[in-house]
Amino acid sequence: MRIGFIGLGIMGKPMARNLLKAGYDHVVYDIVEANTNDVVADGAAAGSSPRNVAEQADVVITMLPNSPEVKQAVLGEGGVIEGVRPEAIVVDMSSIAPLAAQEVAAELLKKNVKMLDAPVSGGEPKAIDGTLAIMVGGPQDAFDAVKEILLKMGASAVRCGDIGAGNVTKLANQIIVALNIAAVSEAMVLATKADVDPENVFNAIKGGLAGSTVMNAKMPLILERNFKPGFRMELHIKDLQNALDTAHEIGVPVPLTGQVMEFMQALKVAGKQKDDHGGLVQFYEQLAGTEVRRKG
Repeated sequence: MRIGFIGLGIMGKPMARNLLKAGYDHVVYDIVEANTNDVVADGAAAGSSPRNVAEQADVVITMLPNSPEVKQAVLGEGGVIEGVRPEAIVVDMSSIAPLAAQEVAAELLKKNVKMLDAPVSGGEPKAIDGTLAIMVGGPQDAFDAVKEILLKMGASAVRCGDIGAGNVTKLANQIIVALNIAAVSEAMVLATKADVDPENVFNAIKGGLAGSTVMNAKMPLILERNFKPGFRMELHIKDLQNALDTAHEIGVPVPLTGQVMEFMQALKVAGKQKDDHGGLVQFYEQLAGTEVRRKG
């Protein structure tokens, strides 16, 4: 089974490399030629376009920034749909709007091509070590056919329902992560302003009910003032916009999501959109006139 991989950015590059390490025959493409060359140097073949990749692959994986990029790469001129083989499977691992996933899947189905939407959670560190959480929507038989491939990139791959369900699950995930980071930020700014060491607070509460994977991942970085992006704030803004749009389309109020979105927008205006989303703490720090960091 030959895999085509389109989109070799912060997440896509290590994911493609993990498939190479697992021994899969691989053809790759990115609009940034240097990204393609990096993975080709590891043993992949270079594709010249999404269409060219699809012509050579049994399974086509896309990992792109948002809905417009996925539509262009799959349905646009020179796109996957022009070269994909009948009965091939397209797996979009981008985080996009659920309705966009459904639209793309409907067009592919006209060519007897099944699609899965399979966004991921875990950021760059888990993309590198192959332990992403993968949330999948689409036909059961297509999921069964590619599950082994997905598990070379992730620690788990769970089918959540029909096409679009993967991205609904990802939106739920991103709401929880954003609100969790906001809660950690608010609490640690309070502790710092009260002259209590935030690292001691973290160590005291992380084993209790307030503990979380998010806090364990982000708090050490906050204490070190390390906002190098594992997951850029601008990408979380994109995900929250998709969450807000989807929620409003189906009549679900999401007031806390809306608030955190505005906090991130304020940091974007301040030029911090490329910081890690853990940099959300800086919004609270600006309000309180204090800074959360490791003491000594």
